[in-house]
Amino acid sequence: MDTLNQPLALAAPASGGAAVAWPAQNLFDLPEKVLQFGTGVLLRGLPDFMIDEANRQGVFNGRVVVVKSTDGGDATAFERQNGLYTVCVRGVEDGKPVEENVVCASISRVLSAKSQWAEVLKFAASPDLQVVISNTTEVGIQLVNEDIHLTPPSSFPGKLLAVLYARFQAFQGDVSCGLVIVPTELIPDNGRKLEAIVLELAHRNDLGSAFIDWLEAANHFCNTLVDRIVPGRPEPALYAQLQEELGYQDELLTMSEAYALWAIEGGEKVREVLSFHSAAKGVVIRPDITLFRELKLRLLNGTHTLSYALAHLVGCTTVREALDNDDLARFIHNLMLADLLPGIPYQVDEKVGQRFGTQVLDRFRNPYLEHRWLAIAMQGTAKMQMRNVPTLLHYYQTHHAVPHYMALGFAAYLLFMRNTASAPGVGQGEANGEPYTITDDRAGYFADLWARLSPEELTTTALRNTVLWGHDLTRLPGFAEAVTHYLDQLLDGGASETLAAFFTKKTALAN
Repeated sequence: MDTLNQPLALAAPASGGAAVAWPAQNLFDLPEKVLQFGTGVLLRGLPDFMIDEANRQGVFNGRVVVVKSTDGGDATAFERQNGLYTVCVRGVEDGKPVEENVVCASISRVLSAKSQWAEVLKFAASPDLQVVISNTTEVGIQLVNEDIHLTPPSSFPGKLLAVLYARFQAFQGDVSCGLVIVPTELIPDNGRKLEAIVLELAHRNDLGSAFIDWLEAANHFCNTLVDRIVPGRPEPALYAQLQEELGYQDELLTMSEAYALWAIEGGEKVREVLSFHSAAKGVVIRPDITLFRELKLRLLNGTHTLSYALAHLVGCTTVREALDNDDLARFIHNLMLADLLPGIPYQVDEKVGQRFGTQVLDRFRNPYLEHRWLAIAMQGTAKMQMRNVPTLLHYYQTHHAVPHYMALGFAAYLLFMRNTASAPGVGQGEANGEPYTITDDRAGYFADLWARLSPEELTTTALRNTVLWGHDLTRLPGFAEAVTHYLDQLLDGGASETLAAFFTKKTALAN
């Protein structure tokens, strides 16, 4: 048989043309310990991947039952492939390329909530079940006033409550049979918010005080932060190339970067149940995960937000292209570690921050990721307010000086927002003779400012807008003057020339 036409489920370890980490046979016999809501690529590339990694080392020793909200799609692919799928890890760590192919065996079966809800509730009564994981997107954690006895309830919190109630009944309220619930939806305090919704639903469904007491006492809802770029199935040419290298077909083949972080808030009980943390790279369990949230928000996301405009004006399409430009790479490095790190409004050990920043730069250089600046720029004004304004204010509180990298990034953002509004929240800009689309709720506001004000007036007007920033940024000594200065340079000489002048100290304000 032609091995390239051989499906993954029938392939043998010897058939692979590339180095592939195959699962040992004993991994298929492990008990089902996890109930997971969602089949998306983030779950496959992070929690399921990490559980598989721990299982291979003889730690945790449990498999995952996945609940899919609808029939069809990748659920049937899992069935055809006996739950197996390949994760192709590609990235950069400590400046060195990383390439790894792993056939994951952590998923035992996929159940349809629509047609197999009885099977889900049956598994809720399993003595082996210990953990619930979810990724139902940010809108999944919302209160829907519904009967949780429906088959199934429509919302994820409704489904989770039905599972917990079935478990409470099966074990007659035994507090030792509670679950550790680990949502991975990308919202702050996701565990606490999910718990509040589930409790409210329990009251609305009149499930009784005994159950509500058990719900609060026996179960652990954990706040979490996940950070790994998992693009999923690669574009067709790369997908064909990978199948050729692997020597088999995989309908669920998933690309992932090398970096991984799964920060989980919890104490000793959570650490005991989530024992995979001791073996899987990137899992951390702490009583407080604020540090990890701040590092990601301020250094990774914040650097993106203060760099996209300048990079686009220079002519770079992707993050990786910007890191290949010496001046932009220097700007991004120094912005992150000289301005943003000292401005984080949270106590951060400098060595920890520097290490995180180095990892971020490695991720930015990943040749396998095509992270486009215009995608990062979407709703850039709101992102600037949330990610960067607190850092700017804290920098001034601690350093009493102008953070010039932030000022240049802000000036580039103002120029990027010069546009002709075409629809609410949409504008058309132009850079280097090429048009681009601005997707930002404030596009119309900036179109109006650019139409009637000089650059200096525009800068002052925009910076003092407390509706945009929550603060009057003109009150920060020297900041408005620095932003105006760099905006004038960008208008007069262009982005590349402004960067060159910035680093050769041809401007009086640059460090």
